[in-house]
Amino acid sequence: MIDQRYKYSEITANIIGCAMRVHSALGNGFQEVIYQRALEIEMSDTGLDFSREHVMPVYYKNEQIGTRRVDFLVEEVVSVELKALTQLDDVHLAQAINYLEAYDLEVGLLINFGTKSLQHKRVVNRKFKQQKQGNPEVSR
Repeated sequence: MIDQRYKYSEITANIIGCAMRVHSALGNGFQEVIYQRALEIEMSDTGLDFSREHVMPVYYKNEQIGTRRVDFLVEEVVSVELKALTQLDDVHLAQAINYLEAYDLEVGLLINFGTKSLQHKRVVNRKFKQQKQGNPEVSR
């Protein structure tokens, strides 16, 4: 599952492995918060450094216009958005990409626990700038 061609492949593979163990144990059918709590336990046991419900500022033209909570920020470089839906739609993928752009993160995961088999998608911010902290800018 680790592919060195992809940035943070080891981290994302570890996160996906944790999610697979959670899904294997719980199956589908629970609310998102249940999977979030279980994934928190699994990632802690694995030794991943993360923040749950991490508050991220949203900027527009260098002004903070609000905040958004990402389900998990792992190793300070990978955002993880969880869903518990019977089907992922393009809007969910677009949302995950939008969050990466808003937070100026390069890599994220969209994980869906709501289906019979765990779904996961790696998302990449093609507009990644890695700006200096304190000077983010997202223009829409």
